Amino acid sequence: MTIRVLIADDQSMVRAGFRMLLAGEQDMEVVAEASNGLEAVAMAARFNPTVILMDIRMPVLDGLQATRRILATDNTARILILTTFGLDEYIYEALSAGASGFVLKDDPPEQLIEAVRTVAAGDALLSPAITKRVINHFTRTPRHEPPKELDELTARELDILRLIARGLSNAEIGAELYIGETTVKTHVSHILQKLNLRDRVQVVVLAYQTGLATEATPT
Repeated sequence: MTIRVLIADDQSMVRAGFRMLLAGEQDMEVVAEASNGLEAVAMAARFNPTVILMDIRMPVLDGLQATRRILATDNTARILILTTFGLDEYIYEALSAGASGFVLKDDPPEQLIEAVRTVAAGDALLSPAITKRVINHFTRTPRHEPPKELDELTARELDILRLIARGLSNAEIGAELYIGETTVKTHVSHILQKLNLRDRVQVVVLAYQTGLATEATPT
């Protein structure tokens, strides 16, 4: 299946660079470009891309507002935030807006390509560095009331939720709990379904907002 990509960035040279990079991949096709957030919203509705590469700082409408508008009309959209900034405020806003991951514009090309594939597959892309910032932020903020759906999780699913919040991959969770990676994937799928969450990013946010991630983790 071809991964359809929309590139939203106000710099034409950046868009051209990403287009050239992705054009070399047989499983990817750049279906549209946008030079501001308003165009990104319109292009997303028109072309229905698999993944949207979204710059944060753009004129007319910034990438965060564009992300919110796109997801308000299509909650299945996969948005990968492009940024040259490591400012925490953008990370939290983008997480809250529903972004599926983050990529730095100066990351190695192979990292960007892999990021697009990861997000297209329905996984979230949250690097350990980003996860650490999320942890530091949410441990300083007031906790939210846990959703009643948490009561539906089994003890094993709660264990896995806490490990996801620590930034562990499925393979790392399997090693931690002495279970197979396929079993972990099944549990993660059940967690997302029961909590009505889109991806692992939202699991991380929920875990820290409710204080679950700061409780004792399994051994």
